[in-house]
Amino acid sequence: DGATVKFLWRLFDGALVESVLMRYPGRITLCVSSQCGCGMNCPFCATGQAGLTRNMSTAEILDQVVQANRVIAEGGLGRAREEGNGAEAERVNNIVFMGMGEPLANYKRVMNAVHRMVTDAPEGLGMSARGITVSTVGLAPAIRKLADENIPVTFALSLHAPDDQLRDELIPVNSRWKVDEVLDAARAYFDRTGRRVSIEYALIKDMNVHGWRAELLAENLNARGRGWVHVNPIPLNPTPGWPTVGSPLARVRQFRDQLESLGVAATIRRNRATDIDAACGQLA
Repeated sequence: DGATVKFLWRLFDGALVESVLMRYPGRITLCVSSQCGCGMNCPFCATGQAGLTRNMSTAEILDQVVQANRVIAEGGLGRAREEGNGAEAERVNNIVFMGMGEPLANYKRVMNAVHRMVTDAPEGLGMSARGITVSTVGLAPAIRKLADENIPVTFALSLHAPDDQLRDELIPVNSRWKVDEVLDAARAYFDRTGRRVSIEYALIKDMNVHGWRAELLAENLNARGRGWVHVNPIPLNPTPGWPTVGSPLARVRQFRDQLESLGVAATIRRNRATDIDAACGQLA
């Protein structure tokens, strides 16, 4: 419907990355890439299936935002909302580091980009830190480092399994930093910043959707207190190199309802752009 645009960017050395621009009611979100490919090797993710080419520079990360704003100004994301001050120029006001790459594996350049995003114009883009989400598959030391940056970005942890046995298979870096260590680091982020942590959980049919896994997830989160975390269940998106499909939406709702009955806040994240391979885990 024109509310989502996927970009393919060719960098100076010929490396290719993608980013996704999305219009929502009241905001425009850009899903940015931080690496050319990804070295985390998560088997259900198209980017992980491709492997890592290199880190992106701070300028390459930022230029995705600059170019997206240019496209918006040229009318490439459809018409602006006809409300309030219609003459006010629209631009990206939400950034999610959920494109290609593991942001915390390119820590210095990603944080340099975040600092430039939140710095006032003309030196920076003048964005709100609260409109920026940094995601990770669980690099525990870098999560703790992020908490000490004193920038109130939203922090998102891609968990996908509450037990080490399955998470070792889905998220290979879990063999280094186990579920408990990663959740402790996530809780420390909340303690340091006061910003509620998001837990991303892609539901894979017959794999991580069992009732006992919902119970274990709730137990793990509640053991670290109440009100510090919010779970976003979402059906796994299809990728060429992974045979298992995402759970039906009815099962996703059951999983969410079970979490809420156990005292864990949960919202099914809106999925879009699977038809142009631009949804979570599909960028390649």
